[in-house]
Amino acid sequence: MLIFFFLFLGIFTVVMQSTFFPLLPDWLGRPDFIFILVVFAAYKFGWIHGLFYAFVLGWMTDVMSGIQLGIFPLQYILLFTFLKVITENSPLKESAYQVPLVGFSYFIIQMGFYFLYSIILPGTLPEWSWNRMVQETIIILLATIPSFIAFNYCYEFFSKRRVVHRVVRKRTGNEFR
Repeated sequence: MLIFFFLFLGIFTVVMQSTFFPLLPDWLGRPDFIFILVVFAAYKFGWIHGLFYAFVLGWMTDVMSGIQLGIFPLQYILLFTFLKVITENSPLKESAYQVPLVGFSYFIIQMGFYFLYSIILPGTLPEWSWNRMVQETIIILLATIPSFIAFNYCYEFFSKRRVVHRVVRKRTGNEFR
């Protein structure tokens, strides 16, 4: 039930991010909520469910708005693996490192994939802008806090809720007595 809810949430986020967010003005900023969902999955999900979730979100993003096929699934799987390895047995309290690690990983992933794109498509990329990257990192950090609160609430709600199957009894004899 939990993974299905987050899959539907991911589908909704991909649709919103690829259709409605580009219509927003540039000064408002466009946080990458799919990135935030993958980071949340790295913090809360196990390896198998999380890798599957990261791949599915990357694949849907790639189909909806990808330039080079396969980049988004690769990016999200690498992000999930990196964060899962770093945070799996961390002695620090979760709230101390979650949000700063989102900003750090976003910045590093964007730098790495800008370098990869500059090798693949050298003439089509705009120049690297430190101001723009710092602005996007700050926007994603500000969007992470309320998103994590909402995602954590949903995670706790659906992880405590169990699906109860009805027991079907075979009735014998007269049912109308």
